[in-house]
Amino acid sequence: MDNEEILKSQLASFKSKYPLTIGWRLKNHSRVLLEHLHDDEVIRYAFYAQKNKNSLDVTSSGIIAVTNKRLVIARDRVVFGYFFDSITADMFNDLKLRSGIIWGKVIIDTVSELVILSNISKSALPEIEEEITSAMLELKDEN
Repeated sequence: MDNEEILKSQLASFKSKYPLTIGWRLKNHSRVLLEHLHDDEVIRYAFYAQKNKNSLDVTSSGIIAVTNKRLVIARDRVVFGYFFDSITADMFNDLKLRSGIIWGKVIIDTVSELVILSNISKSALPEIEEEITSAMLELKDEN
């Protein structure tokens, strides 16, 4: 399977398992993500969330993917342009989870900033934590 098929499959699976997670315009975000993957990169895990600090802001959807080289966040803007974040294993410090009544947050601590992913179904938090943490530990061990 190529990365586009893997991404579609991963997002469909995530959506069916965790329907309370808020995500919009996933096809547009996917296009941005696929455009920035390197030729030798393979998607290991993907999900969607809001990249923001405020759970009431539901307009900042994006796709988060763990590849065999890094963690990437792709967000297509409504009017023009996009945002793309790349977190390599050497930049990754820690990951924290916050669970509320309905939604949870994933807080990724990097060397330069805190990346906050919100409006995630709280039942998805253990899976996301396991996938990101194990991938980052493997990548750090390789380096």
